[in-house]
Amino acid sequence: MFTTGSVTSADGTTIGYRQVGAGPGVVLLHGSNQHAGSHLSLAQALADQFTVYLPDRRGRGASGPYPADYGVRHEVEDLAAILAHTGARNVFGVSASGVAVLEAARTLPGAIDKVVAYEPALLMDGTKHTAWLARFDDEMARGKVAAALITSMFGLDLAPAAMRIMPRFLLEAVTEKFMKAEERDAAPDAVTMRRLAPTLHYEGVLLAEMEGTVDQFAAVKAQVLLLRAGKGLQFLHPAIDRLAAVVPNATVVDLPGLDHGSAADVSKANAGGRPDVVAAQLRAFFS
Repeated sequence: MFTTGSVTSADGTTIGYRQVGAGPGVVLLHGSNQHAGSHLSLAQALADQFTVYLPDRRGRGASGPYPADYGVRHEVEDLAAILAHTGARNVFGVSASGVAVLEAARTLPGAIDKVVAYEPALLMDGTKHTAWLARFDDEMARGKVAAALITSMFGLDLAPAAMRIMPRFLLEAVTEKFMKAEERDAAPDAVTMRRLAPTLHYEGVLLAEMEGTVDQFAAVKAQVLLLRAGKGLQFLHPAIDRLAAVVPNATVVDLPGLDHGSAADVSKANAGGRPDVVAAQLRAFFS
C-alpha cells in the first residue's frame, strides 16, 4: 500500500512523492517521459527491506512547475528536500535522473551514502543528441504534440528499427491515435503521454547543460553503482566507462538482456520492462 507526501524545495516548489515499505530509505527517481508511478513494481520489489520514496520530478503528477531558469541545480535541490525530510541516504536515478543523482552526490557531500545510476544521460559530445530540441520546441508551440514526440525519439536514438523505415506522417498519425486511446482509458488526473510531452524540453536542457562534465564526478565520495543495459543507448556507454575510471568508488554492472527502459514497469509502451532484475541489483548494493 502506497502512501503520499510532499516536501518544499529550495525555491518554494512542492515536490510530491509516494512511499511504501519499511527499513532504510531509498529514493527512486524516474527518467524522461515518466513519473512517480512508472517504477511502482521496482518499489514493491524492494519494499520488504527498504522504505522506498518515489518523487514526481517537476512538471509531473503531484509536483510543481519548472522555473524559467531551470537547470540541474533544481533537480539537486528537489532531491535534497526529499533526503532531508525522509532521512534516506540511498538514491537511484535512470537516464536524465541518473545525471541528477550523480550531481547530487557531488554537490551534497555527506548527504548520500550510495548511488545507483541506470544508464545516466551524460554526453561526451552532445551536439547530435541535443540538436532535436529546437524542432521539438517549435512543434510543441504549434500544438503538434505527436510530431514533437517523434522528433525527440529520433533525436535521442530511441526509435526502434521498425520506426526508422516508416514515413514520418504515418508515425505521427499512429502516435496521435495511441495518445487518444490512452486518454480515453485514463483517469482524469492520470499522467498521460500528452501531459508528459512538455517535460521533454527540460530533459533536453539538462542534457545540454551536463554535456562534457563527466570528469567533474571525480569529486563524488559516495559509493556508486553504474548499471549499463546491453540493449540500451550505446551513445551513453562511453560516459559510463569514463565515470568508472574517474569516480573513486564506482562499479559497473552490465545487464545484457535489458534496454534503456527496463527499470520501469512493463506496459504497452515499455514491453522490455524488467524491474525484477534491476531490483536484485539495488537490493544487493543498498544492503
